[in-house]
Amino acid sequence: MEIRIALIIGVVFSLLFFSPIDTSAKSQENIYVIQAGDALPDIAKKFETTVDDLKITNGIQSDIFVVGQRLWVPFSYEVASGDTLKEIAAQFHSSPELIQTSNGLSSDQVIPGQVLKIVPKKMNMHEEHILMTKEEFKDWLMNQKIKRKISLIQQHHTWVPDYNRVNFSNHFALLTGMENYHKNTMGWKHIAQNITTFPDGKLAVSRPLYIAPEGTIGSKANSVGIAIEHVGNFDIGHDVMTKEQSDTIIYVNAVLSLKFGLTPSIDTITYHHWWDLRNGERVLDKGPDYNVKTCPGTGFFGGNSTTSAQKYFYPLITKKMEELQKEMD
Repeated sequence: MEIRIALIIGVVFSLLFFSPIDTSAKSQENIYVIQAGDALPDIAKKFETTVDDLKITNGIQSDIFVVGQRLWVPFSYEVASGDTLKEIAAQFHSSPELIQTSNGLSSDQVIPGQVLKIVPKKMNMHEEHILMTKEEFKDWLMNQKIKRKISLIQQHHTWVPDYNRVNFSNHFALLTGMENYHKNTMGWKHIAQNITTFPDGKLAVSRPLYIAPEGTIGSKANSVGIAIEHVGNFDIGHDVMTKEQSDTIIYVNAVLSLKFGLTPSIDTITYHHWWDLRNGERVLDKGPDYNVKTCPGTGFFGGNSTTSAQKYFYPLITKKMEELQKEMD
């Protein structure tokens, strides 16, 4: 009986515990791992590209990078029998159209033995803001090397702007507006949140992940945290979250949890509502209304209590983590 119980406990533990994902050991020709003493101009020269192209293809938000960070770079590829342009592009973080343009191809037909220059896709950036799909975010995140300790993923809703102020083309305008408000009105040095999700399922990384977030949640949550703002007002009676945004929220929390070795719980994925605005202490469900925000919303995945998070939010993240883990193995 003791052996059976031990086996059951071991299986449950293996399902709930996720080790940090380390991609540094995985190497391929279109990936360059930054070494000690590297500089972007030297890397650009080595791979016959430019510093600007390196930055925009890798979502580099400043001149700061660390040893072990992985970069997508151009390289030459010899077409093998059975290759298609679509498959080559998918394998090496490019697109068929970009490969055709880079190589002066008049069609998407390729021939075994043909040597192609494979140029990585450019990311959608405006200043430090990087706008991505959730899948692009996963690929981008797994290339990053974050040196600061991250053990807490914060969930917020913007409240304002809400869905009435959103369309499918004003992502950067909304981000710039939030950044200006945070800097000029709140007195913060940058946009407060690291990540923002949108109703159409897109997301943006704005405040670099190597910089702790700012905001009224307090220094304890911020010092080891990543802050995610979900555009919308998710208090009951206001915005009804789109499926696209819901899917992205689950996916992003799953990818972050895998990257940093977190198991979803009240200790690793937290709601702003659980923190006292006056002293920055965690109060969970015991905070009086005048000392806590409803954020991320009384209607956020079944509510903003610890019980609703444990019942409706964490299981979805854990399930997605298991799916993604299988894909990346």
